[in-house]
Amino acid sequence: MANNAYGIDLGTSNIKIYSRNDDVILVERNMIAIENKGGVFAYGDSAFEMYEKAPGNIHISYPLCNGVIADIKNMEMLIRYFINDLSKGSIRPSDYYIAVPSDITEVEKRAFKDLLNKSGIKPRQIMVVEKTIADGLGLGIDVKNAQGILLVNVGYDTTEISILSLGGIVLSRLIKTGGLRFDDAIRQVIRKEHSLIIGGKTAEGVKMELRELTKDGRNAVVYGRDIVTGLPVERSIPTPLIDGALAEQFKMIIDNVRVILERTPPELAADIYRHGIYLTGGASQVSNFAEMMRKGTKLGVNVADNPITSVAVGLSKIIKDANYKSVAYAIEGMSK
Repeated sequence: MANNAYGIDLGTSNIKIYSRNDDVILVERNMIAIENKGGVFAYGDSAFEMYEKAPGNIHISYPLCNGVIADIKNMEMLIRYFINDLSKGSIRPSDYYIAVPSDITEVEKRAFKDLLNKSGIKPRQIMVVEKTIADGLGLGIDVKNAQGILLVNVGYDTTEISILSLGGIVLSRLIKTGGLRFDDAIRQVIRKEHSLIIGGKTAEGVKMELRELTKDGRNAVVYGRDIVTGLPVERSIPTPLIDGALAEQFKMIIDNVRVILERTPPELAADIYRHGIYLTGGASQVSNFAEMMRKGTKLGVNVADNPITSVAVGLSKIIKDANYKSVAYAIEGMSK
């Protein structure tokens, strides 16, 4: 391929960028650390290592919120740094394919294109792909077939529930529940039951280890600040307590999946019954979630092997395979 192309999936927690030249997917935390309200101190995984530990003069943040751009200036800088890393310090004119949530406004979609135009990454052309379509391709599904596909992408801030058929989205719903809510539920139950304040990174660690802890019959060991004494302490937290806190959040997602299913045309519903639900997204593999989804919907559940990168894999297929080029489109009224 004469000209390079990049596929970008801007997740709230992680940014995933596919580079056609190297045929690799970069996965980094979508975080930036700004020192003294000016210069970039760190970005990506390095910024995450400092999160909740940095002094007052270093501000660390996620430029995305609820799947849309909340801090465009910092997001522009992050895109430029990551593309510079992938291009080994020599950014050249390239084509860009960016995945966007389906259930957002046209103005919000234009903001994604505007972001790339202003990031200093020399875009030749910018094409938009519905995130759900790219997700389906990344899971190995031929989304252009005339069959109903129910895909549930559980992200950091949001969960996108979509019905696909013939390369398009029949129904879609974006809800503000995801991995961050899971972490908050863990923090709240530990505070309430054990009078212990823990950080977001600790809660995330417990969430990711929960399956192994349950399998081994071990409690979760956490460190935090005792509410009564104000001193740092270590506590052992029973996994059933964490499971109970997470179950409420899982139920909210499952209830919304049921709403979508109730609105699904009968022929597509028959396909979904045969093929089951496809579960993806970084927060989709939390312990017991797939099992609760099976019980709550009475349907089979297919869990992605690599849920974090499935959208980026789908974008790589669109870039490499002319068969799928038609699922990408330009946004009207935002010419470069």
